[in-house]
Amino acid sequence: MIFVNFKTYQQGTGGDAISLIKLLEEISHESQVKIIPVVQAADVKEAVMTSKLEVWAQHIDPVEFGAHTGYVLPEAVVEDGAMGVFLNHSEHKFESFDDLKKAHSRAKEVGLKTLIFAADLNELENIMKLNPSYVSYEPPELVGSKITSVARAKPEIIAKAVEITRKHELPLIVGAGIKSYEDVRKSLELGAVGVAVASDIVTAKDPKKEILDLVQGFI
Repeated sequence: MIFVNFKTYQQGTGGDAISLIKLLEEISHESQVKIIPVVQAADVKEAVMTSKLEVWAQHIDPVEFGAHTGYVLPEAVVEDGAMGVFLNHSEHKFESFDDLKKAHSRAKEVGLKTLIFAADLNELENIMKLNPSYVSYEPPELVGSKITSVARAKPEIIAKAVEITRKHELPLIVGAGIKSYEDVRKSLELGAVGVAVASDIVTAKDPKKEILDLVQGFI
């Protein structure tokens, strides 16, 4: 599977986000590779209305109905049709493990699948306690890298991450700089079940070419 994080890129916002989702759906249907667009909360409803793909939100906050101006309410993204949510991404980490635990609990309460990100193996070990739907090892220094990827720079760490996740029977998603079918294939060979990508697809001059290349890593 491929998680495509739209972040807040211009190409992944509003109408442009919907156009990209339609392209991802076409390629997912043709290749039979599961592709999950992960969009801003404001774009979830329209994304769900225009695509049969499973749509995820980029973040929720550990809040309930009440006076929480500017926070992302879990119930809101579920009502809009989101099926899952990213938590603890390196660009939006929780201040404490307790906050992450609360957010994950709220996500599960409303029926959202979860993918929790870890910046290192120690954090990954802690995340195992929460039993999320998926976990991801993503070294922050390689997020958005145009030069290399975690699959090329730190394959031995991916292998160690797989050892940890297999003990708990949790599927591992590999992210940070993933940009080629070789990166995908290497991640799968090491034991991951999928990858998370962002700029390689969303900001590409030819997104179709890039996603087709990544799909080849599953064949």
